[in-house]
Amino acid sequence: MAFPVTRMRRLRRTSGVRDLVRETRVAPADLIQPYFVRHGSGQEEIPSMPGQYHLSVDALVERAAEAHAAGIPAVIVFGLPARKDEAASEAFDDEGIVQMAVRALRAHVPELVVMTDVCLCQYTSHGHCGIIQDGDVANDVTLEVLADTALSHARAGADMVAPSDMMDGRVAAIRAALDGEGYEHTSILAYSAKFASAFYGPFRDAAHSTPSMGDRRGYQMDPANGREAVREALLDIEEGADMVMVKPALPYLDVLRSLRDETRVPLAAYQVSGEYAMISAAAAQGLMDERAAVLEALTAIRRAGADMVITYHAARAARWLS
Repeated sequence: MAFPVTRMRRLRRTSGVRDLVRETRVAPADLIQPYFVRHGSGQEEIPSMPGQYHLSVDALVERAAEAHAAGIPAVIVFGLPARKDEAASEAFDDEGIVQMAVRALRAHVPELVVMTDVCLCQYTSHGHCGIIQDGDVANDVTLEVLADTALSHARAGADMVAPSDMMDGRVAAIRAALDGEGYEHTSILAYSAKFASAFYGPFRDAAHSTPSMGDRRGYQMDPANGREAVREALLDIEEGADMVMVKPALPYLDVLRSLRDETRVPLAAYQVSGEYAMISAAAAQGLMDERAAVLEALTAIRRAGADMVITYHAARAARWLS
Protein backbone atom coordinates (compact mmCIF):
# COMPACT_ATOMS: atom_id res chain seq x y z
CA MET A 1 0.00 0.00 0.00
CA ALA A 2 1.29 3.48 -0.85
CA PHE A 3 1.62 6.56 1.34
CA PRO A 4 -0.21 7.66 3.49
CA VAL A 5 -1.21 4.10 4.54
CA THR A 6 2.40 2.87 4.44
CA ARG A 7 4.63 4.99 6.65
CA MET A 8 8.13 3.56 6.99
CA ARG A 9 8.99 6.00 9.77
CA ARG A 10 6.63 4.24 12.17
CA LEU A 11 9.32 1.64 12.84
CA ARG A 12 11.97 4.31 13.44
CA ARG A 13 9.99 6.43 15.88
CA THR A 14 11.61 5.40 19.20
CA SER A 15 14.84 3.73 20.22
CA GLY A 16 12.85 0.79 21.59
CA VAL A 17 11.10 0.19 18.28
CA ARG A 18 14.35 0.62 16.34
CA ASP A 19 16.02 -1.98 18.56
CA LEU A 20 13.10 -4.36 18.11
CA VAL A 21 13.21 -4.37 14.30
CA ARG A 22 16.99 -4.14 13.86
CA GLU A 23 18.11 -6.61 11.19
CA THR A 24 21.83 -6.81 11.92
CA ARG A 25 23.46 -6.84 15.33
CA VAL A 26 27.05 -6.63 16.52
CA ALA A 27 28.07 -8.21 19.81
CA PRO A 28 31.45 -8.73 21.50
CA ALA A 29 31.10 -12.43 20.65
CA ASP A 30 31.38 -11.51 16.95
CA LEU A 31 34.80 -9.86 17.32
CA ILE A 32 38.41 -11.08 17.26
CA GLN A 33 41.26 -8.93 18.60
CA PRO A 34 44.64 -8.99 16.82
CA TYR A 35 47.83 -8.58 18.87
CA PHE A 36 51.50 -8.05 18.00
CA VAL A 37 53.86 -9.91 20.30
CA ARG A 38 57.62 -9.42 20.56
CA HIS A 39 60.58 -10.61 22.61
CA GLY A 40 61.61 -8.60 25.67
CA SER A 41 59.49 -6.86 28.27
CA GLY A 42 56.79 -4.23 28.50
CA GLN A 43 54.93 -2.64 25.63
CA GLU A 44 55.46 0.09 23.05
CA GLU A 45 52.77 1.96 21.15
CA ILE A 46 52.82 1.54 17.37
CA PRO A 47 53.15 5.05 15.86
CA SER A 48 51.08 4.27 12.76
CA MET A 49 48.32 2.63 14.83
CA PRO A 50 47.65 4.72 17.96
CA GLY A 51 46.15 2.58 20.69
CA GLN A 52 47.83 -0.61 19.42
CA TYR A 53 51.06 -1.95 20.88
CA HIS A 54 54.03 -4.21 20.44
CA LEU A 55 53.59 -6.43 23.48
CA SER A 56 55.87 -8.70 25.43
CA VAL A 57 54.45 -12.13 26.22
CA ASP A 58 53.37 -11.14 29.73
CA ALA A 59 51.81 -7.88 28.49
CA LEU A 60 49.98 -9.86 25.79
CA VAL A 61 48.54 -12.23 28.37
CA GLU A 62 47.32 -9.30 30.47
CA ARG A 63 45.61 -7.56 27.55
CA ALA A 64 44.12 -10.78 26.20
CA ALA A 65 42.67 -11.60 29.62
CA GLU A 66 41.08 -8.14 29.77
CA ALA A 67 39.61 -8.52 26.28
CA HIS A 68 38.23 -11.95 27.13
CA ALA A 69 36.68 -10.60 30.32
CA ALA A 70 34.97 -7.93 28.17
CA GLY A 71 33.38 -10.66 26.03
CA ILE A 72 35.90 -11.08 23.20
CA PRO A 73 36.03 -14.83 22.51
CA ALA A 74 39.19 -14.99 20.38
CA VAL A 75 42.51 -13.36 19.55
CA ILE A 76 44.86 -13.72 16.61
CA VAL A 77 48.58 -13.42 17.29
CA PHE A 78 51.23 -11.89 15.02
CA GLY A 79 54.88 -12.28 15.97
CA LEU A 80 57.94 -10.05 15.67
CA PRO A 81 60.97 -12.34 15.66
CA ALA A 82 64.31 -11.80 17.32
CA ARG A 83 66.00 -12.26 13.96
CA LYS A 84 65.08 -12.56 10.30
CA ASP A 85 66.70 -14.69 7.61
CA GLU A 86 65.97 -15.97 4.12
CA ALA A 87 64.59 -19.25 5.49
CA ALA A 88 62.12 -17.60 7.95
CA SER A 89 63.65 -19.78 10.67
CA GLU A 90 61.85 -18.34 13.69
CA ALA A 91 58.46 -18.86 12.04
CA PHE A 92 58.63 -22.62 12.70
CA ASP A 93 60.89 -22.59 15.76
CA ASP A 94 59.13 -24.19 18.74
CA GLU A 95 60.81 -21.52 20.89
CA GLY A 96 59.78 -18.70 18.54
CA ILE A 97 57.86 -15.70 19.79
CA VAL A 98 54.41 -16.83 18.61
CA GLN A 99 54.89 -20.31 20.02
CA MET A 100 55.91 -18.85 23.40
CA ALA A 101 52.91 -16.51 23.33
CA VAL A 102 50.47 -19.31 22.52
CA ARG A 103 51.73 -21.44 25.41
CA ALA A 104 51.36 -18.48 27.79
CA LEU A 105 47.83 -17.71 26.61
CA ARG A 106 46.85 -21.37 26.95
CA ALA A 107 48.19 -21.45 30.51
CA HIS A 108 46.72 -18.16 31.74
CA VAL A 109 43.52 -17.63 29.68
CA PRO A 110 42.46 -21.24 28.98
CA GLU A 111 38.95 -20.45 27.69
CA LEU A 112 40.21 -17.96 25.09
CA VAL A 113 40.22 -19.12 21.47
CA VAL A 114 43.81 -18.65 20.27
CA MET A 115 44.38 -18.14 16.55
CA THR A 116 47.76 -17.64 14.92
CA ASP A 117 48.67 -15.94 11.69
CA VAL A 118 50.68 -18.33 9.51
CA CYS A 119 52.83 -16.31 7.14
CA LEU A 120 56.53 -15.71 6.59
CA CYS A 121 56.70 -11.98 5.83
CA GLN A 122 57.62 -10.97 9.39
CA TYR A 123 60.34 -13.63 9.54
CA THR A 124 62.09 -13.32 6.18
CA SER A 125 64.96 -10.90 5.68
CA HIS A 126 63.39 -9.76 2.39
CA GLY A 127 59.85 -9.28 3.74
CA HIS A 128 58.03 -11.52 1.27
CA CYS A 129 55.48 -14.13 2.30
CA GLY A 130 57.48 -17.04 0.94
CA ILE A 131 60.90 -18.43 0.14
CA ILE A 132 62.71 -16.65 -2.69
CA GLN A 133 64.29 -18.74 -5.46
CA ASP A 134 65.61 -17.31 -8.73
CA GLY A 135 64.26 -13.91 -7.81
CA ASP A 136 60.66 -15.03 -7.26
CA VAL A 137 58.54 -16.43 -4.43
CA ALA A 138 58.72 -20.21 -4.87
CA ASN A 139 55.21 -21.48 -4.23
CA ASP A 140 55.79 -25.19 -3.57
CA VAL A 141 58.93 -24.75 -1.50
CA THR A 142 57.08 -22.21 0.63
CA LEU A 143 54.30 -24.74 1.32
CA GLU A 144 56.72 -26.91 3.29
CA VAL A 145 57.73 -24.00 5.52
CA LEU A 146 54.14 -22.89 6.04
CA ALA A 147 53.14 -26.43 7.02
CA ASP A 148 56.02 -26.63 9.50
CA THR A 149 55.00 -23.25 10.94
CA ALA A 150 51.36 -24.25 11.37
CA LEU A 151 52.41 -27.51 12.98
CA SER A 152 54.63 -25.69 15.49
CA HIS A 153 51.70 -23.41 16.39
CA ALA A 154 49.47 -26.44 16.91
CA ARG A 155 52.10 -28.08 19.13
CA ALA A 156 52.14 -24.89 21.23
CA GLY A 157 48.37 -25.13 21.69
CA ALA A 158 46.77 -22.94 19.01
CA ASP A 159 43.09 -23.67 18.47
CA MET A 160 43.19 -22.38 14.91
CA VAL A 161 45.88 -21.55 12.37
CA ALA A 162 45.26 -18.86 9.76
CA PRO A 163 47.44 -18.98 6.63
CA SER A 164 47.63 -15.50 5.09
CA ASP A 165 50.37 -16.05 2.50
CA MET A 166 48.14 -16.66 -0.57
CA MET A 167 50.29 -19.51 -1.90
CA ASP A 168 48.42 -22.03 -4.04
CA GLY A 169 47.76 -25.28 -2.17
CA ARG A 170 48.74 -24.08 1.27
CA VAL A 171 45.53 -25.20 2.97
CA ALA A 172 45.98 -28.77 1.71
CA ALA A 173 49.63 -28.79 2.77
CA ILE A 174 48.81 -27.50 6.26
CA ARG A 175 45.87 -29.89 6.69
CA ALA A 176 48.02 -32.86 5.71
CA ALA A 177 50.79 -31.82 8.11
CA LEU A 178 48.40 -31.30 11.02
CA ASP A 179 46.54 -34.55 10.46
CA GLY A 180 49.76 -36.46 9.96
CA GLU A 181 51.01 -35.43 13.39
CA GLY A 182 47.75 -36.03 15.26
CA TYR A 183 46.41 -32.46 15.21
CA GLU A 184 43.30 -33.23 13.24
CA HIS A 185 41.26 -31.12 15.68
CA THR A 186 43.23 -27.94 14.93
CA SER A 187 41.08 -25.71 12.70
CA ILE A 188 42.17 -23.75 9.64
CA LEU A 189 40.91 -20.23 8.95
CA ALA A 190 42.08 -19.46 5.41
CA TYR A 191 42.75 -15.93 4.25
CA SER A 192 41.02 -16.97 1.03
CA ALA A 193 40.39 -13.57 -0.53
CA LYS A 194 43.36 -11.46 0.50
CA PHE A 195 43.71 -8.54 -1.86
CA ALA A 196 46.88 -6.63 -2.77
CA SER A 197 45.59 -3.60 -0.92
CA ALA A 198 46.87 -0.12 -0.11
CA PHE A 199 45.13 -0.48 3.25
CA TYR A 200 47.91 -2.63 4.75
CA GLY A 201 50.40 0.20 5.20
CA PRO A 202 50.17 0.61 8.98
CA PHE A 203 50.35 -3.17 9.50
CA ARG A 204 53.57 -3.41 7.52
CA ASP A 205 55.01 -0.75 9.80
CA ALA A 206 53.71 -2.58 12.89
CA ALA A 207 54.92 -6.01 11.77
CA HIS A 208 58.17 -4.76 10.21
CA SER A 209 57.18 -6.66 7.07
CA THR A 210 57.52 -4.28 4.13
CA PRO A 211 59.13 -6.14 1.19
CA SER A 212 62.69 -5.01 0.48
CA MET A 213 62.16 -5.53 -3.25
CA GLY A 214 59.16 -5.78 -5.53
CA ASP A 215 55.64 -6.13 -4.19
CA ARG A 216 53.07 -8.83 -3.40
CA ARG A 217 50.83 -8.50 -6.43
CA GLY A 218 52.15 -11.78 -7.81
CA TYR A 219 50.41 -13.72 -5.07
CA GLN A 220 47.85 -11.46 -3.40
CA MET A 221 44.63 -10.83 -5.35
CA ASP A 222 43.97 -8.03 -7.83
CA PRO A 223 41.50 -5.61 -6.17
CA ALA A 224 39.50 -5.54 -9.41
CA ASN A 225 38.54 -9.23 -9.23
CA GLY A 226 35.45 -10.43 -7.41
CA ARG A 227 34.64 -13.76 -9.08
CA GLU A 228 38.22 -14.90 -8.49
CA ALA A 229 37.63 -14.47 -4.75
CA VAL A 230 34.80 -16.99 -4.89
CA ARG A 231 37.05 -19.46 -6.74
CA GLU A 232 39.77 -19.02 -4.12
CA ALA A 233 37.35 -19.63 -1.25
CA LEU A 234 35.83 -22.72 -2.85
CA LEU A 235 39.29 -24.17 -3.52
CA ASP A 236 40.35 -23.54 0.09
CA ILE A 237 37.22 -25.26 1.38
CA GLU A 238 37.88 -28.21 -0.91
CA GLU A 239 41.43 -28.41 0.47
CA GLY A 240 40.17 -28.53 4.05
CA ALA A 241 39.60 -24.97 5.30
CA ASP A 242 37.09 -24.86 8.15
CA MET A 243 36.52 -21.11 7.75
CA VAL A 244 37.36 -18.54 5.08
CA MET A 245 38.15 -14.83 5.20
CA VAL A 246 37.96 -11.65 3.15
CA LYS A 247 40.68 -9.04 3.72
CA PRO A 248 40.32 -6.00 3.80
CA ALA A 249 36.71 -5.62 4.88
CA LEU A 250 35.04 -2.27 4.08
CA PRO A 251 36.39 -1.84 0.52
CA TYR A 252 35.27 -5.42 -0.27
CA LEU A 253 31.75 -5.68 1.13
CA ASP A 254 30.54 -6.91 -2.26
CA VAL A 255 33.05 -9.77 -2.08
CA LEU A 256 31.86 -10.63 1.42
CA ARG A 257 28.31 -10.81 0.10
CA SER A 258 29.36 -13.06 -2.77
CA LEU A 259 31.22 -15.45 -0.47
CA ARG A 260 28.29 -15.53 1.93
CA ASP A 261 25.99 -16.50 -0.92
CA GLU A 262 28.37 -19.08 -2.43
CA THR A 263 29.73 -20.86 0.66
CA ARG A 264 28.33 -22.54 3.73
CA VAL A 265 31.34 -22.38 6.06
CA PRO A 266 31.82 -19.66 8.69
CA LEU A 267 32.97 -16.41 7.07
CA ALA A 268 35.36 -13.91 8.63
CA ALA A 269 36.32 -10.40 7.56
CA TYR A 270 39.47 -8.54 8.56
CA GLN A 271 39.01 -4.83 9.22
CA VAL A 272 42.64 -4.05 8.50
CA SER A 273 45.16 -1.56 9.82
CA GLY A 274 44.41 1.11 7.22
CA GLU A 275 40.71 1.01 8.06
CA TYR A 276 41.58 1.33 11.75
CA ALA A 277 44.04 4.16 11.12
CA MET A 278 41.59 6.19 9.00
CA ILE A 279 38.88 6.13 11.64
CA SER A 280 41.37 6.82 14.43
CA ALA A 281 42.95 9.74 12.57
CA ALA A 282 39.61 11.30 11.67
CA ALA A 283 38.40 10.96 15.25
CA ALA A 284 41.62 12.52 16.58
CA GLN A 285 40.99 15.50 14.27
CA GLY A 286 37.46 15.84 15.61
CA LEU A 287 36.01 15.01 12.19
CA MET A 288 33.85 12.12 13.32
CA ASP A 289 32.55 10.40 16.42
CA GLU A 290 34.89 7.40 16.82
CA ARG A 291 32.43 5.20 18.70
CA ALA A 292 29.63 5.80 16.20
CA ALA A 293 31.94 5.31 13.20
CA VAL A 294 33.42 2.07 14.52
CA LEU A 295 30.06 0.53 15.34
CA GLU A 296 28.60 1.61 11.99
CA ALA A 297 31.53 0.05 10.13
CA LEU A 298 31.28 -3.19 12.10
CA THR A 299 27.54 -3.32 11.45
CA ALA A 300 28.15 -2.88 7.70
CA ILE A 301 30.66 -5.74 7.68
CA ARG A 302 28.26 -8.02 9.55
CA ARG A 303 25.36 -6.95 7.30
CA ALA A 304 27.39 -7.90 4.21
CA GLY A 305 27.61 -11.45 5.56
CA ALA A 306 30.57 -11.79 7.92
CA ASP A 307 29.97 -14.11 10.86
CA MET A 308 32.94 -12.63 12.70
CA VAL A 309 35.21 -9.60 12.34
CA ILE A 310 38.92 -9.37 13.09
CA THR A 311 39.35 -5.76 14.14
CA TYR A 312 41.82 -3.67 16.11
CA HIS A 313 38.77 -1.96 17.61
CA ALA A 314 37.54 -5.22 19.17
CA ALA A 315 38.42 -4.66 22.83
CA ARG A 316 37.11 -1.08 22.87
CA ALA A 317 34.02 -1.98 20.86
CA ALA A 318 33.24 -4.74 23.35
CA ARG A 319 33.14 -2.17 26.14
CA TRP A 320 30.91 0.12 24.07
CA LEU A 321 28.55 -2.75 23.32
CA SER A 322 28.30 -4.02 26.90
